[in-house]
Amino acid sequence: MNAAPLICFGQQPCGFFPRRFLFAKFATARRLQAEIGGEMVFFYHDSDHDPRETQTTLRHRKTDAPLTFNFTFQNKIQRKFSPLYAKKIPPGWRDQTARQLPAYVAARWVSAFQGIEADTVADFCLHLYRAMGLLEGIRVVRSSDPAFRQAAQPIDDYFVDVRYEGELVRARRAPTGTLQLHEGGSAYLTLPATPFTPAQISPSRDSRLRWMQSVLHCTHYIAGAGEQAYLNRADAPEITFLTRDPIDRSDEAYTDV
Repeated sequence: MNAAPLICFGQQPCGFFPRRFLFAKFATARRLQAEIGGEMVFFYHDSDHDPRETQTTLRHRKTDAPLTFNFTFQNKIQRKFSPLYAKKIPPGWRDQTARQLPAYVAARWVSAFQGIEADTVADFCLHLYRAMGLLEGIRVVRSSDPAFRQAAQPIDDYFVDVRYEGELVRARRAPTGTLQLHEGGSAYLTLPATPFTPAQISPSRDSRLRWMQSVLHCTHYIAGAGEQAYLNRADAPEITFLTRDPIDRSDEAYTDV
């Protein structure tokens, strides 16, 4: 007897209001589930560390001019090197940002934003996606979950969450076995050798699919245009891959619910 379909899609936190391409993945998953049944799983890759992932572009309700918002961070190390699940939100950021939002989003989304209580960037985004109703009926699996990490198969291309100057940072394991922070361009900072466990490991872009699949065992995977370019389907030949539904202004925030 065949297993029930397991429809997966993955994404980093991509704005406190999600980018439109993520909404398109939600919509594609719901459409597919209506056709074939099964369960929907959102693989929330909150182990990524790039602060640009959470940029949120909104359009002025009167002029239609775009403005890009983002979180602020407690310090430069967190901003540049900490994983998104560990980037702390400074006091006052939510209320200061909320004062600007009425010119850009409907009153109910201003209220939803103001109602979010979260200490970290990844938690704030996820809580707001839930408040918008986007996660209804969807199981969320986080790449930062130590239990998930421990259950995943070993990979040889990965990052490790370690302490550096009092902060949790995401260091790349180099081919030489050292742990490095990318400072920009060709500059890398090599960290002191330190022991680590699978609970501290997260995948690179190229190893993420097989790492995720070793735990989730999804039957269908919905990918965006960018993912299609680098996904190695040979890593998971048992998966049926689908392209997310098209959506205009895909990099802007979705607030049309």
